[in-house]
Amino acid sequence: MKTVYTKSAPEAIGPYSQGMIVNNLFYSSGQIPLRADGTLVDGAIEEQTHQVFSNVKAVLEAAGSSLNRVVKTTVYIKDMNQFGAINEIYGEYFDTHKPARSCVEVARLPKDALIEIEVIALVG
Repeated sequence: MKTVYTKSAPEAIGPYSQGMIVNNLFYSSGQIPLRADGTLVDGAIEEQTHQVFSNVKAVLEAAGSSLNRVVKTTVYIKDMNQFGAINEIYGEYFDTHKPARSCVEVARLPKDALIEIEVIALVG
């Protein structure tokens, strides 16, 4: 196992890593809309979703992977009524490559974020 860390994404806010590589797979921790300096993007769902993707891209790059190598995403959202806006932005990042996805509405996310995304991707 190899721990993944980058200063281009927010540091873990607990006893976990930004992600782990096991064999040829990268498993990210959930990324919320924190900037790399740890401050929360306290805007609309669209702004928060773009920041989450910025973080996801940063940890993927640190792992030696990319959005085009993602095989599965899990999206946690605070309000399923925002799914349409999230889905539209999601489609900007996963245009032709469409990994498997789960989307779940949750009661609350860390830092009261509106969205969190985790990914599994191929590396190497």
